[in-house]
Amino acid sequence: QVQLVESGGGLVQPGGSLRLSCAASHGSISTYSVGWFRQVPGKEREFVAGIPWRSGLNPGYADSVKGRFTISRNNANETAYLQMNSLKPEDAALYICAAKQSPRPMTWASFWDYWGQGTQVTISS
Repeated sequence: QVQLVESGGGLVQPGGSLRLSCAASHGSISTYSVGWFRQVPGKEREFVAGIPWRSGLNPGYADSVKGRFTISRNNANETAYLQMNSLKPEDAALYICAAKQSPRPMTWASFWDYWGQGTQVTISS
């Protein structure tokens, strides 16, 4: 089964940018939708963005990140990305990628079959 490993998190000032990566192994994600979620202690996991496996279908974003975050994928190197710009303090969280062998991503956590361990994003001046 596919395994997911996130990287790219860290400490950034408000207004800054980060690029997160989600690398897949033990399987090809070319027929998987990939999603990014985030979670802070004491709160439910929150959908951030999802990208379909099928070309021609648009990615989806949470309203809170539209216009600031961009999800993309490179099937040749089995990696998905989350470019995060104009970061705000409320974006601080553990960012977790997910995958499901489905043409379209969905926003609820129970939809997804595979999860990574997450990468921490801290926003502080």
